[in-house]
Amino acid sequence: MNPSSVLCRAQEAHHRDRAAATPLANVRMIAEKAASAWGVEALIAEKRERRHIQTVLTAACILDEKRFARARHDQILGENPDRDLASV
Repeated sequence: MNPSSVLCRAQEAHHRDRAAATPLANVRMIAEKAASAWGVEALIAEKRERRHIQTVLTAACILDEKRFARARHDQILGENPDRDLASV
């Protein structure tokens, strides 16, 4: 399961807040590294989400083109019943 970009950004903000709030250097360093890792993961998630949206839009366009072609084909066959299997 892939995390969403919203979750990644929330985790990044949480770790940045934690790094800013702690007086301990080692905790701050680990929290900053975690925030950076979540930031990278957020970029990956955003890219994945954009690809998904583009895929859905492309599939919808292809489906519309197929529906239009089928309707056009049916219209052509309906005008001249001798062209296809109208006698069946």
